[in-house]
Amino acid sequence: MARATTQVKILVPGNQSMVALLGQRDAFLKLVESAFASQILVRGNEITVTGPEEEAEKVGRLFEELLTLLEAGNELTDSSVGQTIALIKGVGDDGGTALRPSEVLGDRLLTARGKGITPKTLGQKRYVDAIRSSTVTFAIGPAGTGKTYLAVATAVRALQDHQVSRLILTRPAVEAGERLGYLPGTLYEKIDPYMRPLYDALFEMTGADTLSRLMERGTVEVAPLAFMRGRTLNDAFIILDEAQNTTPEQMKMFLTRLGFGS
Repeated sequence: MARATTQVKILVPGNQSMVALLGQRDAFLKLVESAFASQILVRGNEITVTGPEEEAEKVGRLFEELLTLLEAGNELTDSSVGQTIALIKGVGDDGGTALRPSEVLGDRLLTARGKGITPKTLGQKRYVDAIRSSTVTFAIGPAGTGKTYLAVATAVRALQDHQVSRLILTRPAVEAGERLGYLPGTLYEKIDPYMRPLYDALFEMTGADTLSRLMERGTVEVAPLAFMRGRTLNDAFIILDEAQNTTPEQMKMFLTRLGFGS
């Protein structure tokens, strides 16, 4: 039996550019057309979607979400359109999403060097929300899923908004599978290679000059986990990176460092 078709019409407000919505040479429109079987017709500022009812409604919601992102001041890219398509189609961490794509992709954590840092997936959005609402958050996931990057972005934003007075980033000084032996230099020069991933994320979000000033004032501190013993950290945003390399005793020591407002 043939599936019934339906039409969904989307009227684009006059204050929105069709080029911004559909992309240069309709690049974004072609992405949408390749992801759905429905027919999409654009005339003036009206978009008509014809296809099976459920899919046509999804495509209609997709364009509405893209318009919401544009109205919030977000510039559409191939990546953000692709992520919106994935969220609308339900290709997420749990096979579906209760959040609107504009809520996920429109959650700007920070603007660094003219580039907005936002969650890219439903899982990343939930991670950021958990950090904001909880005293302690554990993030577990494969390499490259944004665990450290998003945590540092959220921390820098909390510092900018005066929610905390300092940032403390720490990690256990453990080599990645090979023994490096004795390292030359002072204590800080010896531990610097272990802290480099944290410096890289901070550098990208604050810039070299700003980061140097913050570290000189003690507003930002990057230190190995061994330096945490005996301290009580009040009014701070504390990130423990590569925590899988800690022992149970080290983890207990770290968790008991949290003071008031941290």
